[in-house]
Amino acid sequence: MSLWTSLQGGYLLPVIVVLVALVGYLAANSLFSKAIAAIRHSIRGASIPLELMAWPFRAFVTLIALGILLHYLPLLPDTREVLHHTILIIAIIAVSWFIMRLFRVFEQFILQRYASKVRENESARKISTHVSLARKILNVLLVLLAVSSVLMTFDTVRQVGLSILASAGIVSVIIGFAAQKSLTTLISGIQIAITQPISIDDVVVVENEWGRIEEITLTYVVVQLWDQRRLIVPITWFIDRPFQNWSRTSAELLGTVFFYTDYTVNPETLRHELERVVASTPLWDGRVAKLHITNITDKSVEIRALVSAANSSNVWELRCLVREQLIEFIKSNYPGWLPKLTMEMDQGKMPREA
Repeated sequence: MSLWTSLQGGYLLPVIVVLVALVGYLAANSLFSKAIAAIRHSIRGASIPLELMAWPFRAFVTLIALGILLHYLPLLPDTREVLHHTILIIAIIAVSWFIMRLFRVFEQFILQRYASKVRENESARKISTHVSLARKILNVLLVLLAVSSVLMTFDTVRQVGLSILASAGIVSVIIGFAAQKSLTTLISGIQIAITQPISIDDVVVVENEWGRIEEITLTYVVVQLWDQRRLIVPITWFIDRPFQNWSRTSAELLGTVFFYTDYTVNPETLRHELERVVASTPLWDGRVAKLHITNITDKSVEIRALVSAANSSNVWELRCLVREQLIEFIKSNYPGWLPKLTMEMDQGKMPREA
């Protein structure tokens, strides 16, 4: 004991602690490398970022080694208690960190598995959205649990918590009013995750902007617009206000093209030309290709061409192609079908001069 007492005032004890921590770190590194090799050998073909769990795993194993060393060191009771408390707090943080990284690795594994199916498969998009939002919800709950666990390691905090427990009802009401907006946003995020009005990679129209759902969090949604801008929309928007979801159950869409022609137009000729145009392009999915006269005015005839495509991008390109080809067809072959204004003037006889 006298030897250990003398060593505690020198440098030998810190050196021993550092050496034990280093040995624990190296052992954790070796164990983690072997575990990664075994896991990747069992699931070939998936590039899972298992390295994300490396640092929290090393920290946790190192803390275990330090805890074992602390048990055998003849320290003073106060010193032992302080060190034990410190290691316990760091261990809680390390475990929470490790579990959060484990959630992220699991999310990446699911997303990579369904990556090739996300754009065309509705169930794959729903699974990706569920996994992403579930990870964020679990992270929030895990952080709250870790903070609570750390605070509960302090006796003074436990005593204070017991003393204010009687007034918790009033405090909760006050906090509820103060955090009403935040709680509404959080509940909306959970509701989105359960009801699935939107999913990752859904095509939506929000604020008259067309884009795809790129990311869904508990507080906001990122919409990647057609020109690569990002529209950040509060999560409550998709609960409180109407919006368009073009791929809710299927990505297939119908597109319209309107023409205005003269009364001399022959709809059947245009109908055959429309069928020829859509049959010559892979943008058409073969479902719908129709042409109708939908309205007339005193000056022109309104003609609507209705076509179908597999997704929103294809239907846009197909509409542009049909518009260009039919206009060129009319100009080249039947220019008299173009809308024109006809004027008739009644020219009477000019009165003779006296």
